[in-house]
Amino acid sequence: MTAAPTAAWPGSDAERRPPAIRAREPLAPYTTFRIGGAAEWFCDATTAADLRTAVAAATGAGVPVTVLGGGSNVLIGDGGVRGLVIRPGERRVELVRPGIVRASAGVTLNGLVRWTVSRGLGGLEGWAGTPGTVGGAVCGNAHFRGRLLSEVVAAVGMAEPDGTERVAPAGTMEFGYDASRLQRTGEVALWAEFAVGDADPAALRVRAREALAYRKRTQPLSVPSAGCIFRNPDPGTSGFPDGVPASAGALIDRAGLKGTAIGGARVSHRHANFIVGGPGASARDVRALVDLCRTRVEASFGVVLRCEVVFLGEFS
Repeated sequence: MTAAPTAAWPGSDAERRPPAIRAREPLAPYTTFRIGGAAEWFCDATTAADLRTAVAAATGAGVPVTVLGGGSNVLIGDGGVRGLVIRPGERRVELVRPGIVRASAGVTLNGLVRWTVSRGLGGLEGWAGTPGTVGGAVCGNAHFRGRLLSEVVAAVGMAEPDGTERVAPAGTMEFGYDASRLQRTGEVALWAEFAVGDADPAALRVRAREALAYRKRTQPLSVPSAGCIFRNPDPGTSGFPDGVPASAGALIDRAGLKGTAIGGARVSHRHANFIVGGPGASARDVRALVDLCRTRVEASFGVVLRCEVVFLGEFS
């Protein structure tokens, strides 16, 4: 069952709803899992101005706001998402001053890597193949092979709940593992600036190809998924069996769950920390597999897995 739209935009004057906001938009096509329900209200914000207007309109009407970037680290509930879902769509990249590149929130990380590599600007090439957008990656402080995106972020431009633009230096963004202040303040990323340096484009391409090849070797990129489901546990956590690294995938594999299916969803044969979707897969199927993995790993090893994927909306 998907979220039903309200009769009209909240408030005494329905015309206060910006024309870019529409009702009952299916969200599955906007995610890498390709499953989930509809948004009660939806805005494909093609410019930063559209995004700020939508945020301000929602705040004024008392409508909760959810931001959906590339949809690569989320699972949308089968019941959809209440309130307004905003999808940042501006895709601008520019060198704003020597050593600093600014990218709009809707720019894909892959697109940003290609832009910098082709211009001989180093610092981001290791993120080649990373799914999602700049805004989502900043909000969740994306990580890959031990590196955090915040290591190269210089500043972030954000829309406050009233639509006002604010610029925050990276040091004020409360970055942590899978965390930033955007997750608690109601601010929405408009753009981010990244520190880069001059480098040989050919050498940058080599490093970018190596990062992409690593993903292709280790991850099930050809089937729908949301990326890694769980965070890797702290290496100091007790309960690890001998010879098993501090890896959520290794623990799930050792617990005998690789390949296990519920409905149309399955624990990946290639990487056990990925749950992949097949024909007829639902968010309920995925959520049930998530719960099974957590329960089995805790029962087997005493290790409590923490989710990395973000659950949005209503799950039945």
